[in-house]
Amino acid sequence: MEVFEILAPDRIFDALKLPSKKKTLLELAERAADITGLPQRTIFDILQGRERLGTTGVGRGIAIPHGKFPGLDGIYGLFVRLDSPINFDSVDNEPVDLIFFLLAPEAACVRRRPATSMPGSCPIGWPGGQ
Repeated sequence: MEVFEILAPDRIFDALKLPSKKKTLLELAERAADITGLPQRTIFDILQGRERLGTTGVGRGIAIPHGKFPGLDGIYGLFVRLDSPINFDSVDNEPVDLIFFLLAPEAACVRRRPATSMPGSCPIGWPGGQ
């Protein structure tokens, strides 16, 4: 699946003025509810639960909040550029201004490629795997 398949132009938001991580997650939940039809509170609670497991602030001003959602019919993405960087408890302690939010169905299987894998390598059983 390519990024353009989950990130439509109407899901890209530029220069949003949001003062905190919590308000940003609330805003993401509201916008995602409009797109997916899921309740905003459900989306926010899943985002908060994911953040409790560990920050999704991956460093260099980027956060990738994500979660699996019951009743979702596909994978959705939203991209946000904040007007001003905010504290997102990032792994490098730097503020965040670029956010890529991913929503996936509860039953979705996510393939993660270890940083040490060879480019283009796939686990056995995956397309392209041995």
